[in-house]
Amino acid sequence: MKALLLRDLKLALRAGGGFGLGLAFFLIVTVLVPFSVGPQSELLSRIAPGVLWLGALLACLLSLDRVLALDWEDGTLDLLATAPLPLEAVVTIKAAAHWLTTAVPLVLVSPVLGLMLNLPAEGFSWLVVSLFLGTPALSVIGTFGAALTVGLKRGGLLLSLLVLPLYVPTLIFGAEVARRGAAGFSVETPLLMLAGISAATIALLPFASAAVLRVNLR
Repeated sequence: MKALLLRDLKLALRAGGGFGLGLAFFLIVTVLVPFSVGPQSELLSRIAPGVLWLGALLACLLSLDRVLALDWEDGTLDLLATAPLPLEAVVTIKAAAHWLTTAVPLVLVSPVLGLMLNLPAEGFSWLVVSLFLGTPALSVIGTFGAALTVGLKRGGLLLSLLVLPLYVPTLIFGAEVARRGAAGFSVETPLLMLAGISAATIALLPFASAAVLRVNLR
């Protein structure tokens, strides 16, 4: 398992499709929003949590088609399916590699980008906490979508259409945690809901992803 995780991390960093592309997209979204809505500080403060969460979500979405597609094309996925390692563990490692190379950098730079959107200082810590708790669900759900569309020509668009509706609950509660934290309100309810969504997806979706892969590999 460790060797597979290290391999996926090296491939992602070499290709640049996760780490660099996600950060660049996140930065572009954050920079362009003030130009589109105007320089009103109060308005930017109000929409900052939602904008940052939406940017992180879309940045994670960009690299999902690479989670399984490269292994499908070179035959590695067939070898992994016949290896002693359970397929459920394989897709879990794939999701973990995607989270480490795509989501974690976004979490780390989010406070800096929050400054550009005039996010209140009280919201920085809650923004980081919400992204740290919520982005694992994005990676696991995205891996499930990648398993559904693996092997399909031009499956990237279909993957986006399948995954985006499943991302909505995570987006709602994640942005709500950051918004309430920035406003000084209690974040207990949305924080627990966000943690519950991530825990449920991590516990259940690897089995669904493995089952779908077994069907696609026949």
